[in-house]
Amino acid sequence: MSDANDAPAEVEDPHEGGFRAHTAITTTRGGPRYAEFSEQVRALMDNARYACPEEGLTDELIDELAAINAKLAAVRIDEWHSPAGTRIDLPSRGNITLPPYTVDSYSEEGVFATLTFRDFHLGGNNAAHGGHIAVAFDDLAGFASAVAIQGVSRTAYLTVQYRSITPLNTPLQCHTWADKIDGRKVYLKGTLHDGDRLCAEMDGLFIKLNPGQP
Repeated sequence: MSDANDAPAEVEDPHEGGFRAHTAITTTRGGPRYAEFSEQVRALMDNARYACPEEGLTDELIDELAAINAKLAAVRIDEWHSPAGTRIDLPSRGNITLPPYTVDSYSEEGVFATLTFRDFHLGGNNAAHGGHIAVAFDDLAGFASAVAIQGVSRTAYLTVQYRSITPLNTPLQCHTWADKIDGRKVYLKGTLHDGDRLCAEMDGLFIKLNPGQP
């Protein structure tokens, strides 16, 4: 259930009527410190990616994480009311499964975002894992599709070409846009840059859902 104290935020949501059409717009869900909570979870993921604890510390951490998981399990709710993924004021809408990004602008020319891959997204040699790059493209292409068609769509295919190393802990520029719309088919393109250097590019097909279609 949503918190009775949740008040709709006076923030424009580009996903309204898009792929979050059933979600109430709010920036208060999860409380005033939810952003800090989200960042601590991301820090946990980063540290766990590189950590090599000794046996005694591993035992201690298991007990502490089990206690935390029990507390979180007790407050689980449905996806439409969870702060993670619905807090439009936070990087990647507060969705910790996504590399954090902030949207700089969106229009008929597409979505422009600043994206940073963190330690958790390591592939090797201080470079981002290709799978995480694809996840970022998929989410931001879905964003561009929602802007273009003002409706809900789902990924039919997504192809990523990796052109050069994508560094970690570096603000990158991502641009996704609808290249063509053919009925319910939305053809998307995208680029990921580190300054002037092209790291990766994407093309994909999203299908606009019919009313009531899951």
